[in-house]
Parts: sequence; structure tokens; C-alpha cells
Amino acid sequence: MDDVTGQLIANNQTTLNLAIALLLGAIIGLERGWDARSQASGERIAGIRTFALIGLLGGVAALLAQEVTEWAFPVLLISVVAIALVAFSERLSHIRNFSITGTIGMVLTFCYGAIAVAVDPAIATGAAVITALILDNKKEIHGLVEKLQEHELDAALKLLVISVVMLPLLPDQDLGPGGVLNPREIWWMVVLIASVSFVGYFAIRLAGTSKGILFTSLFAGLSSSTALTLHYARQSTISPEVSPQFASGILIACGTMFPRILIYCALINPALLPQLAWPVAVMTLLLYLPALIIWQRNRGRLEVSRPELTQNPLDLKSALVFGVLLVAILLLGEFLQEWLGDLGIYVLAASSGIADVDAITLSLTRMSQDTLAGQTAVIGIVIAAATNNLVKAGIAGAIGRRELGVRVAGPMMVSLLAGLTVAWLQ
Repeated sequence: MDDVTGQLIANNQTTLNLAIALLLGAIIGLERGWDARSQASGERIAGIRTFALIGLLGGVAALLAQEVTEWAFPVLLISVVAIALVAFSERLSHIRNFSITGTIGMVLTFCYGAIAVAVDPAIATGAAVITALILDNKKEIHGLVEKLQEHELDAALKLLVISVVMLPLLPDQDLGPGGVLNPREIWWMVVLIASVSFVGYFAIRLAGTSKGILFTSLFAGLSSSTALTLHYARQSTISPEVSPQFASGILIACGTMFPRILIYCALINPALLPQLAWPVAVMTLLLYLPALIIWQRNRGRLEVSRPELTQNPLDLKSALVFGVLLVAILLLGEFLQEWLGDLGIYVLAASSGIADVDAITLSLTRMSQDTLAGQTAVIGIVIAAATNNLVKAGIAGAIGRRELGVRVAGPMMVSLLAGLTVAWLQ
């Protein structure tokens, strides 16, 4: 009785999987039929019925390969490919359209039907839905490609090189004094910085500046708040009447740097997050609130050009320089901690924060996993971030109008003192 029950369950599952294979073909066929809906019946190579049957055929092929002969699947697959090529060739003689997307879609539909029966229906369903989305968004995808600039494509490819190609090749072991140097972890931090900058850059690039100064500033904080500060400082001398809005934008960009620090911490050492969250939240709030108050008091519907981020954050040379900087800070941190204790870490944080906050943040977060106390790491990160923001306040005052520097420097100082106080009291 148990054997009979098991056989019935297996048969029901097979029937269900074949039905899924049929439906997956129908999903892709629905998109193909909709795309060619203006053509008369018989002029389309394949529509919803054909694709549904191709999906079912893929499921049948997998079932026959399991139960009858392993040659069933390759023979039927080759047959589908041959039929698709014949149909494509015949259609090409009447319509000069060299796109093979439909042909590839037919082959994929056959394979999804086989996967639904022989492997996992969930995998097949997900792949089929994604395929239908890709086919349906032809204009949007082509539009993105047309808008993509050469240096942006180059940046994307370089991001892939430093992540999926180089990262797995590096050894995952602790080296150097105190074991603070792990090649794979260091390079992973480089990839992390590059990825965050990449996302920030394209958020501005795709959305444009029609959203206004605040929107641009929010995402510039992910890519380069320093570049935005320079840009708005220069703009304030050209358009003095917009100086309050520029000050608000700079504060927003500098405030966005703090949530970015929390992301780094969550990915590298989540145990440090509870200690770091409060001072970072206070510093962020004390920059965002003044920014919004200044904006409300000087409200205006104004648009500005996007900051010119001329430095490519995904450039391999920049990535290597950043990696070297990380190594230097890790080694210096280990040395200064042994020599001066916590004071050495704070001096290193302040000096590093003048030029860059990411390297010291990642370094201290990494060190807090092994040799550095959590509170020391938190205070060091706060010092570095505050120092970096004070430098940007100086840039705003030196390059931009005097009132721009005043509006920016006040909240920066309050944010610095409050952040240090909260970090110290924890």
C-alpha cells in the first residue's frame, strides 16, 4: 500500500511539473504574442500557443530522458533548434530583421520546461519570469545602452574585474605584524568602496538633477561629498542668491556619509554596530536638521547642474592606491596602538580623516575584530568623520561665499562635539 501511495504521489508531482512547464512557456509566449500582436495570424513565427507547447515539450523531453532513453532530451532539443533556425531563415527572406532574440527565447523555453520537470520548478519559474521581463523591456534596455557613456561602461567592467575576477584569487589568510593584513579582506573593502561610489554616481546619473539640490546631494554623499562641496562652493560665487540652498545641499551630502559608515560596519564587523549606531545617528541628525531648516527658510524651486565627478572611483589605479592606503593605515594602527595606546589610534584617525574617511573607517572596523577595543574604534571613526567634514566646511568657506562657509561650519562643529560626547559616554 505504501508503494502504491508513493507512486501516486510521484505521478501527481510529475503531472504538476508538466503543467508548470506548459504555463512557463505560455508566460513567455504571452509576451512574444503581445509584441507581435499587430501581425496577422500565420505571420508570427511563434506566439502563446507555440511557446506553451515548446515548454511542455521540454518537460516531456526531460521525462523521456529519465524514463526511456537519455538521448531523448538532446534529440528533441536539436529538433527545436533546427525548427527555429528554419523559421528564422524563412522569415528573413521576407523581413530584413536579423534579431535572433525570438529564436533564443524558444530554446530557453524548451530548457525551462525540462528544468521544471527534472531539476526544480521554482528555478524554472524564476528564470522564465526574468526572461519575459527582459523580452518585454526591449525599448527601456536599448534606451539605457544608448545613454550609457563610454567611461561609464569602462567603470562597470572594471568593477567586475576587481570583484568577480581578482577577489577570489587572493589568499584568505592573516599576514603581517599582528596578523592585521588579510589580502582578500583588504581587497574586498576596495570592492565595497568602489561599489558604493558606483551606486551613488548612477543614482544621480539616471535620475538627473530635475529632483533638485537636495536629491542630488543625498546621492552625492554616496559617491563623493567632497566633489559636491567643491561644485556647490564654486556655484555659490556664481549664483549668490542660491547660496543657502547650496549650504543645505552640502550638509545633506556630508550627513549621508554617516549612514554609509554604518553600512561598512554592518558588512565587516556587525558586532560593532550597536556602539557605532548612536553617535552616527546623532551626527547625521545634527546635519540633516539644519539642512532642512535652511532649505525651508530659503525655499525655492531651483535646479542645478550635477556635480562633475571627474575622478572615476572604479579606476584600477585609484583602487590600487586605496588598497595601499588601507594597508598603511592597518600597519600604522597596529604600531601606534602598541606605542601610544588609544591616543595613537585617535591621532591616526584625525590625520587620515583630513584626506579620506573611508580608509580609516574600514581599517578601524577591521581592527576591532581582533586587537582594537570597540569603543576606541568607534571614537576613532567619529574623529575621522568629523575631521573630514570640517575640512569640507573649510573648502566651502575658502572657495565659496563667506556666508556659505558660516552656514556649513556651525552644524559641522555641533555635529562633531555631539558625536564625540555620545561615543565617549557609551
